[in-house]
Amino acid sequence: MSKTTTHPPFSHPIEQEFANILDYYGIRWEYEPRTFALKWDENGNITEAFSPDFYLPDQDLYIELTTLRPKLITTKNRKIRRLKTLYPDINIKLFKRRDLRDLMLKFGLDDHAANIMGTDAQD
Repeated sequence: MSKTTTHPPFSHPIEQEFANILDYYGIRWEYEPRTFALKWDENGNITEAFSPDFYLPDQDLYIELTTLRPKLITTKNRKIRRLKTLYPDINIKLFKRRDLRDLMLKFGLDDHAANIMGTDAQD
């Protein structure tokens, strides 16, 4: 996407903020461009899949964002581990709640960071 392109509808406001930062720095990105099959039933039908939030083609890197509390991201971590096992050539990075807050603060988006701050107990 570029600064002149309209953004797709995002699942979460933090994805919009992340896209804005990428646009500001001229980093090319795609939103949920690929779904990876993770599990299949006995007939070969996909029973579990994972679609990372962003793909940065120039870095060949998928990005998954989460604002969930650490106790609630077990499923997401399991899916990422499974993805890495099944697709070892795929590069993926998970940005957790704290990473996202730090990123927002670094780029002067204090008001936006406050929306995902939570408490220290949630980190």
